[in-house]
Amino acid sequence: MKLQFLVNIKRDHKQSKLPITPDKSGAKVSGTNEFLWAIIGLLLTVFSTFVQAFVTNPPWHWEQQGVDFIPLGVTFQVGAVLFTGCMGGKNAGISSQLAYVFLGLFGWPIFAQGGGLDYWQEPSFGYILGFIPGAWLCGLMAFRNRTKLEHLAFSAISGLVVVHLCGLIYLLGLSYFSTNIVSANSLPSLIMNYSANPLPGQLVIVCVVAVVSFVMRKILFY
Repeated sequence: MKLQFLVNIKRDHKQSKLPITPDKSGAKVSGTNEFLWAIIGLLLTVFSTFVQAFVTNPPWHWEQQGVDFIPLGVTFQVGAVLFTGCMGGKNAGISSQLAYVFLGLFGWPIFAQGGGLDYWQEPSFGYILGFIPGAWLCGLMAFRNRTKLEHLAFSAISGLVVVHLCGLIYLLGLSYFSTNIVSANSLPSLIMNYSANPLPGQLVIVCVVAVVSFVMRKILFY
């Protein structure tokens, strides 16, 4: 019995020295938080549609030069879509954007140029449809790993790429099936107006979304 006791002590001592494998599982979001962020995401998407994005000169120049506001040429709308995914996950992201598209098509003028069923003729509608898979992918990737700034930035960029891919595919479809809709503007000019020109400003917004999401998730402990 004494020999067996000594063997057990020695074995427990060896096991205590084994390295601890870190938990690499993704962060979790509860069903309640998903529901709340779906509502928040819908409201943010609606209101940010009409709010122009801007940056300022460096804060350390404010005292001598004052505060200068530099417009980015885009609204905060895409930022709201990606922020919802980063904070609420894939279910909150896709739910908020499905509700946004539904409300915009059936009576609420919450799109940039109004709303209604005829809005499908707008060249920008493909980008609005892209909010749905873009928010879903962003939310999926944002919660696959524990909260890190680079993971959130990559998730937001991935969602932005999906939005633009959907928008470009929609523009190609309009030019092929409904040439009268794009007759006023050539396809290359539409691509420049809706993808190439807004992209730099949207990349700045993606950086802001990643930083704000990182800080808020640390504060909220998930």
